[in-house]
Amino acid sequence: MASYELANAAADDFENILDFGIDTFGLEQALKYQNGMTQRFAELAEQPALYPTVDHIRKDYRRSVYHSHSIYYRIEAKRIFIVRILGRQDAGKVF
Repeated sequence: MASYELANAAADDFENILDFGIDTFGLEQALKYQNGMTQRFAELAEQPALYPTVDHIRKDYRRSVYHSHSIYYRIEAKRIFIVRILGRQDAGKVF
């Protein structure tokens, strides 16, 4: 499989995480966190079924936890589609 795409909402989440990280922890640490999360996206694309489904939140969605964020994604035919990247938000209310 080895490819992934971020939904617009997930791309916004990713940008907001970076902005928050810069404001809270500084540029270097924020970029380190962002690079680690990007690496997780690539790992998800390589082994998409590694993480459990969260059908109780939304059918066919899966969740991978990266430090303090949850990455919600779907497995599609030739890629994974990252739907949202949430921190402490209530996923049941977001979806």
